[in-house]
Amino acid sequence: MDLNEDDVIQIIRYLDESDFNELRLQIGDLRIVVNKSGSVAPLPEVDPPVTAGEPPPQAEEPSQAPVSAQDDAPPAAESQAETGQRITITSPMLGTFYRAPSPGEPPFVEVGTVVDEDTTVCIIEVMKLFTTIKAERRGLITRVSVEDGQLVEYGQVLFQLEPEAG
Repeated sequence: MDLNEDDVIQIIRYLDESDFNELRLQIGDLRIVVNKSGSVAPLPEVDPPVTAGEPPPQAEEPSQAPVSAQDDAPPAAESQAETGQRITITSPMLGTFYRAPSPGEPPFVEVGTVVDEDTTVCIIEVMKLFTTIKAERRGLITRVSVEDGQLVEYGQVLFQLEPEAG
């Protein structure tokens, strides 16, 4: 079964309208965890079905991070990861990425913008809840990896930052 962006948004809406705080869904090898609080807990290992007469499958190490379609996504527990001299600023949640505070206004940051720990670099919106994302490091924005209005995943790279020397 393939899920598209609209399916994921609908799953989030169902959770938001329910009294539940978390939804864990597994379809084959695909695992989705949606949590209203935005925190991520390790996924428990689910035993695949065993057919009579077959030996049980070998156990795998439990995953500590949600499955991501992004090959360049850092480990789930990190919001920033050092890649050589650059630091990646990643999405702490699934949602819609916005570069500016509102339509028609200039973006929070551009390539070449010098930021500090408290500089807002973008907003991520989930179900009309807006979360500001801070740079959390001093440095120079060297890359914007996401288009304005694009759906982003947990752990997806949003920006690259060259840290300030010192």
